[in-house]
Amino acid sequence: MSATSASPAPLARRIYPMRATDAPVHRFAVLAPVGLAIVAVLGLTAFSTAGSLAVGAGIAAYTVGAIVFGAKLRRHHDHARLGLANAVTLLRLALVSSLVIPLVGLAPAPIAIIVVATISLSLDGVDGWLARRQGLSSRFGGSFDMEVDSVFALVLAALAVVVGGAPWIVLLLGLPRYLFFIAGAIWPWLYDPLPPRYSGKVVAVIQMITLIVLQLPGLPHALAIALTVGVLGALGWSFGRDIVWLWRRKA
Repeated sequence: MSATSASPAPLARRIYPMRATDAPVHRFAVLAPVGLAIVAVLGLTAFSTAGSLAVGAGIAAYTVGAIVFGAKLRRHHDHARLGLANAVTLLRLALVSSLVIPLVGLAPAPIAIIVVATISLSLDGVDGWLARRQGLSSRFGGSFDMEVDSVFALVLAALAVVVGGAPWIVLLLGLPRYLFFIAGAIWPWLYDPLPPRYSGKVVAVIQMITLIVLQLPGLPHALAIALTVGVLGALGWSFGRDIVWLWRRKA
C-alpha cells in the first residue's frame, strides 16, 4: 500500500467515531472488567469495614468513569492501538474509584488509603511517558489523565476532611480544576491550549503529595492548615500565570 493511500486513515478517525470492533475500543472493553475486579477486591479487603453499600458505590464510580471514557475513546483517540498509557490510566481510575469506598462508608483506613493513593500517584508519571515513548499521545489520553487526576485530588481532599477530620479548608485543594472549568464556561478563552510547563507539573505533584500526607492520623490541625495554605498559594500562582498567559494571547 502506498503512503498516499494510507494517509487518510488517521484523519478519518479524528472525524468519525471508531466502531466497537476497532482494536483500541475492543482492548479498552477487555481491560475495563479488570479494573472493576480491582475495585471489588480492594473494597472487600483493604476497605472491608466500609460495608457493602460503600463497595457498590466504588464499583458504580468506576463503571460510570469507564463508560464515559470509553465513549470519548471512540471519538478522540486517533491511533490504531490503545497504548499502554491508557491502560495505566484505566488502572489509576480503578485505584481512585476504590478510594470512594472509605469515603462513602466513612471508614477510617489511613494506611490503606495512603498505600493506594501513593501507587496511583506513582503511576501518574508513567502514563505520559509511555504515551510519548510509544508515539501514541492523543487528545483522549490527555483528557483521560487530567480528569482522573482531578477526581483523585477531590476524593483525597474529601477523605482528609470527612473521614480523617482535617480542617474544612483542605477541601479547597480538591477544587482548582473544577473552579477553572466553571470559569471557562463563562470565559471560553480559558479553554484554549496551554504550553507545557514543567513548573505546573511540579506544583500538581506537590498538591497530591500534600493530600496524601493529610491522610495521616493525628496530624495537628495547625500543620494541616499551614500545608494547605502553602499549596493553595502555589496553585494560585500556577493557575494565575496560565490565566494571564491565555488572556494576553486572547488580546
